[in-house]
Amino acid sequence: MDLFYRKYGEGPPLIILHGLYGSSDNWVSVGRELAENFEVYLIDQRNHGKSPHTIDHNYDLMKEDLHTFMEQHAIEKAIILGHSMGGKTAMFFATDYPEKISHLIVVDISPRSYKTTSSSQLKMHESIIRAMYNLDFYGIQNRQEIDDILAKSIPQDRIRQFLLKNIHRSKDNEYSWSINIKTIKNELRNIMDGLDENQPAITGFPVLFIKGEKSDYIMDKDKEMIENIFPYADFETIPDAGHWLHAEQPELFMKKVTEFILQ
Repeated sequence: MDLFYRKYGEGPPLIILHGLYGSSDNWVSVGRELAENFEVYLIDQRNHGKSPHTIDHNYDLMKEDLHTFMEQHAIEKAIILGHSMGGKTAMFFATDYPEKISHLIVVDISPRSYKTTSSSQLKMHESIIRAMYNLDFYGIQNRQEIDDILAKSIPQDRIRQFLLKNIHRSKDNEYSWSINIKTIKNELRNIMDGLDENQPAITGFPVLFIKGEKSDYIMDKDKEMIENIFPYADFETIPDAGHWLHAEQPELFMKKVTEFILQ
């Protein structure tokens, strides 16, 4: 699969993997800043952004997408930074291709599965995807109308503004989702999947987990599983930030990332 990507800078390769509903576009500011020291690749994962749409969406496929991308671009080893779904892709990639990673940075996601029926994350994403999937674009004149419709099901303005970045407008002035919402809806439980709790320990490169103080994606109970899989992992918490901590506290986020890589 030929994934869409953006490339900035020169130096050691650094690949950034966005989260669910995201794209490379969300990471341009971070990528450009990191490009002062690195050759940065911002990837659109399958079914997102400008990358191809498929009927399947799971981490076995996405880790192979990443491996293929590195082969295509002759990247022998890279710093891998993944947020949310992208963090899961990075962790699954690490289980099969540890030799391809020089540093691993996992942003606000743990290795555990979030697909139990009691999972707050699963319930939230089911609600978001239902609102997106059921949105009828017929007769829509502008983005404000879309926002007003989504607000009935998704009251959080920050989440809606993030989702609206997936709106595509054709030359005929017709709106649609650029994200493959049908596949995302059908494959949500695969997206919520986690690593095997008995996964052998992965060592050989530095690992950093960064969480938002207000986020519940990495909990205290997750630390044992993380340390079983990544025994030498470091942990950082970004204060006064939720799941999209890189957008909420960009300066502190960048400080933590660069200090970890350049230490």
